Amino acid sequence: MSTPGHGNGATGSPAGQGLRLTPFRGLRYVPERVGSLSAVTSPPYDVVVRPDGLRHLETADPHNIVRLILPQAATAADRHRQAAETLRRWQEENILAADPEPALYVYEQRGDGILQRGLIGALRLTPREEGVVLPHEDVMPHIVEDRAALMRDTGANLEPLLFSYRGNGNGTEGAAGVIEQVIRTEPLLSTLTDDGYAHRLWAITDPHDLDTVDKDLSHQHALIADGHHRWATYLRLRAEQPAPGPWDYGLVLLVDTARYPLRVRAIHRLLHRLPVAEALAGLGGAFRVRTLDGPLPDALDALAEASAVPGGNAFVLAGDGRFHLLDRPDPDLLARTIPGDRPQAWRELDATVLHSTLLEHVWQVPDAPEHIGYIHETAAAVQQAELHGGTAVLMHPVHEDVVRELAEQGVTMPRKSTSFGPKPATGLVLRSLALN
Repeated sequence: MSTPGHGNGATGSPAGQGLRLTPFRGLRYVPERVGSLSAVTSPPYDVVVRPDGLRHLETADPHNIVRLILPQAATAADRHRQAAETLRRWQEENILAADPEPALYVYEQRGDGILQRGLIGALRLTPREEGVVLPHEDVMPHIVEDRAALMRDTGANLEPLLFSYRGNGNGTEGAAGVIEQVIRTEPLLSTLTDDGYAHRLWAITDPHDLDTVDKDLSHQHALIADGHHRWATYLRLRAEQPAPGPWDYGLVLLVDTARYPLRVRAIHRLLHRLPVAEALAGLGGAFRVRTLDGPLPDALDALAEASAVPGGNAFVLAGDGRFHLLDRPDPDLLARTIPGDRPQAWRELDATVLHSTLLEHVWQVPDAPEHIGYIHETAAAVQQAELHGGTAVLMHPVHEDVVRELAEQGVTMPRKSTSFGPKPATGLVLRSLALN
């Protein structure tokens, strides 16, 4: 069995103790019953953060998947009941229909210079100590509670999590070989979403192909690239249910990053109640501060340059119509405020320095949703800060190798430290636990 800190995705876990990706009867939109497949899809629930984005999706089609993953009602209980009722009604009205036989699904995304292919299936749930699934971020309990209530009421996995593993790079054998064969056939669906990405989906039902995939993945372990809260939700719900059963598995997209490397982006912070002027005044020499001339792209270039310095932590503050580069932190301050019982790679993370030094010690911003928001899109973070008088803290992305190294040591990063992508579109295939 693979244990934290030993081995890598190429060698992985001994046979039978690694990943177990099982076929399921996918619940999918019936094309003839909706305006278009692109009009009923959505980004993952935690990317749809702005009200205007939610309204756009709700009005794109009356059956957009956002009505299931982010239902709107007065209370949380009402929201979850509404989603369950909507899911039941859509199945009765044949808006959503189950595929006739269990399958693994090959999923392809193409756009913005990226080609990504992976396998969607029901993954056997394993605890962290088994070292089969490696988280790299902490989770927020209130989000897990909300997602658990939604999944419990709907009895469904509504969107696949994004996991990565490292294959041997050979496209003719194992799971990679099966994928390469399947993509030469006619896809189940093909659509182009508003973000410019083309999506295709195929079903794998041949017993020999399924066995080939199973044997290959049984030697592997996976990194949670996106979906820590939903994985924690899967584990929580499994603990509530009698075993064995459908709750022992959760819906994931598994990508071999030896063949299809993921793109890693930063997740920015929005400090709702801290204006930029107060943030700058409170630094007290903790960082060097430079106000930058020029638009947002120039500020991000300056951030990338400052972050490229070995051991250099840097951030850009925005929200007052200008951009302020923070770099060259006080080494003595870092030594006093960052826990010394973690690996050096963890202590040097920008997210570690931001949370341990700036947020907790310098600015004393409480770690609560009403004080700190997390926004994936850079321009949106700046816009929200300027609109509401807060501070956007723009961050530089961390390298995937650092994420994997820490995960294999059993060390989690500060939550919302990374944004791996491209993320799977929500709505192309769902998993109903009543069917699987």
